[in-house]
Amino acid sequence: MSNSLAPECNDAKELYDTCFLKWYSEKYLKGTEKNNDECAALFKDYQKCLVVALKEKGIDKLIEEAREDNKDNDARLVPDAGYITARWDLVTRLYELAIFAAEYGVVIRVAKGVIALTALFSTIFLPIAWIARNETYLHPRDPDIASVMVEHDGLMRVFWPTDIRKSDRPGVVVGWRNSTLDVFVVAVLDDVRAQDVEFHLKLGTFFRSAPHSPVRIYDLCGHSSMHVLGVSNAANAAHADTVDPSWVCATISQSSRPPVITCSKASSIQLILYDRPKPKHMQYVSLAPIALALGDKGSLMDDGKVDEADDVIEQQERAAKETKQKLVDKLKQHTIANRVSSARDKALRKIINQVNWSWELEQTLQKSVGRLGTRPKRSLSVSEQVMESASVMRNYFLRQLWAFFYVNLFPTIRRVVVFILMGVRMVAEMLLVLLEFRMRPGYAALKDISATAQQIEIRLQQFCYWPMQNSTLRQRKLNWASVTTSHPEYIRFYNSLWLVANDVIIGMALGSYIVEHADWVAMRIGDLLRIYTVEALETSIKWLMGWPAGLKLNSELADFLGNLFLWVIDYWSSCVGTLHSILPKVVWFIGLASFAGASMPVALCSDLLSALTLHIYSFYLASARIYHWQLTILQSLFHLFRGKKHNVLRNRIDSCDYDLDQLLVGTILFTLLFFLLPTVVVFYLNFAIARMIIISMKAGFDTLLSLLNHFPLFAVMLRVKDSKRLPGGIRFELRDTQTYKTTDSTCTNQETPTSIIYLKSIPLSFGAMFHQYFLMAHRIRKHYLAPKVLLCLLTGQFVPPINRKNLYSLQYSMLPAKRANVWDMWRALNMELSQKKPFQLPAIPALPNGSKRIAGSGRMRSYN
Repeated sequence: MSNSLAPECNDAKELYDTCFLKWYSEKYLKGTEKNNDECAALFKDYQKCLVVALKEKGIDKLIEEAREDNKDNDARLVPDAGYITARWDLVTRLYELAIFAAEYGVVIRVAKGVIALTALFSTIFLPIAWIARNETYLHPRDPDIASVMVEHDGLMRVFWPTDIRKSDRPGVVVGWRNSTLDVFVVAVLDDVRAQDVEFHLKLGTFFRSAPHSPVRIYDLCGHSSMHVLGVSNAANAAHADTVDPSWVCATISQSSRPPVITCSKASSIQLILYDRPKPKHMQYVSLAPIALALGDKGSLMDDGKVDEADDVIEQQERAAKETKQKLVDKLKQHTIANRVSSARDKALRKIINQVNWSWELEQTLQKSVGRLGTRPKRSLSVSEQVMESASVMRNYFLRQLWAFFYVNLFPTIRRVVVFILMGVRMVAEMLLVLLEFRMRPGYAALKDISATAQQIEIRLQQFCYWPMQNSTLRQRKLNWASVTTSHPEYIRFYNSLWLVANDVIIGMALGSYIVEHADWVAMRIGDLLRIYTVEALETSIKWLMGWPAGLKLNSELADFLGNLFLWVIDYWSSCVGTLHSILPKVVWFIGLASFAGASMPVALCSDLLSALTLHIYSFYLASARIYHWQLTILQSLFHLFRGKKHNVLRNRIDSCDYDLDQLLVGTILFTLLFFLLPTVVVFYLNFAIARMIIISMKAGFDTLLSLLNHFPLFAVMLRVKDSKRLPGGIRFELRDTQTYKTTDSTCTNQETPTSIIYLKSIPLSFGAMFHQYFLMAHRIRKHYLAPKVLLCLLTGQFVPPINRKNLYSLQYSMLPAKRANVWDMWRALNMELSQKKPFQLPAIPALPNGSKRIAGSGRMRSYN
């Protein structure tokens, strides 16, 4: 028991505690008595004792005495008392629970529930588990036909090519079995037995005469071999094969209507028709749009190898894309219904590969179908022996002639060409180093200043990249035509060649005209320079020196500024006048440079425009600086009137007390500068407008250069001629099934519900082709039409021209971020193709004697 707060009341408290515990354990827990009347008198005695102690000593003194008495024993008594109290409370609760369970029969009811559940498990679940185990042992699942994809309520999906050979003869349907109810049809082989086809498909007989190994086919299509999927026109066969329940039964007619598909295991059929792309024409289907630009710029930026001063805009765009992607990922985490992709959804990429391989596989199967039957032997006739001897002699002569050219003459010519190209490549490398040289990191290189240097650098980059592209395209011969990894590189390579060829053709025509009329062109250029860069400026400045448009300006300041600018213009015109004598030679040089392409004179004209308008650029800088200074001073004086000042350390406006003389001088200066401001403004606007016109002209030249260097001419031609070579995705279209009616078939005696879907390849849109032009227009608009630029014009701050690297990023999109070195080009030029067949002779005409018949296996065989 614990002591009382007042030591003189310990006896009374001990008597009350003993009485309370006895009543609680003997009467209250058993439920015999709820009111503690027998301890009420003891509690009143203890209460009176505490009241008397509080009146005599007070609460503070009682607490202090209790602390002094228990100071030495607190650390030992408090944990023991807490543990004893907690243990006593736990024992009390358990005792109450036991009494409650015994009185209300809880233990008996729990025992009855356990017995009932045990009986239910023994009588129902154990027999069911035993039956299921025996059935699994008696009828095991065949691992060969295990479903790769999840099947849903008996729906069968059949991919059928629209251009498959239509015949009324019985045949075997061959293709890929993605699952039991998901098949992809590649070909229909006529007049063959299904067992023979399945055997030779597993044996690989169909690919013995193939130009390449079928391992790549199986890898991309996701299967180890093709299978027999079913039969076609089985009702027309005299001896129909035994049809497997999982096979499809197709009824094909020579009409253009879709085939009738039935299957015993399918409750409904989804017939997906698709057009087979022809790999010989470089047609293919793709889930994502074809990439016309190289996508290796991001990795270079990740490595930190790009100059930050040249790619600020690209870094901002990259950061914006990353921010948008993070927002999209965050939104995906808060979707209401998160649909999990099924196995059929995940198999879409594999099905697209099967679509791309279907045409070439069908050709290989049809060529090798004659190998299924046996070929009777016979001896050659005399005429056939004579023709064979003549053919052998002709082939021997052609082989010797080709061996002489290929072994002796061709390597010498090739070696000479390679050495010439390597010499040109070394010269190009030195020029590229010169054009890309920077005095310090962050400084502008020559190609960043001059449009001509930029154009030369682009042409040299293309020359360095062409051998690498050619090497990639030559490797296409080492693989199947259905491999589509090199198709974008093919389009980029020939688009670049076409643009360079057109550039040279246009440049030769333009250069011939300029060279023949160099004097007349020089005279016209001189007149334009004199009129627009000298006389027009003088006229506008003299107009501003008066009262322009009735605006009264400060005459003294206007005369001073006008005379200063006129003096500079007069000196500039005298300097330019000395160049008039050599201007015809400059024009002749531009015409001669045009034979390297029409882009060269355009770039030279852009640089000449910058050089011959240098005085206008200087006038703009001077007037903008004066105007900006004047606005800054007026702003500071305005803060002076308000009792404010600009705190440059904290970049804020703080309060400040000025003297009377400071306010007086500030008022005089503010009035003077404010009335001189209109005069400075009109001169600044005059040269700012002239500067904007020059920037617009240079932007026009740069746009023309981008058209000559990067216009997707080859892609547009392919888009118009054969859009299947430029895939932009796929689309599933639901077709009308009212005209689709089931005919008689021996495979099933009931009609199967069928829906027809058309898998259509979407060509690349013109917007995607010209995406880089839209990006360039967006960058120009973002740089020159932004509110920040307008604020700079209004406040007289310098408006820098757009960085040439950012403007020319359109033309660099077809080039790799990292240029191939000389050694890479040497290896690309010396790469040899390992050809399996050294020489293909011309086709030998068929023998005139003998007749040809169709054997039982569908093969053409000759007999005497």
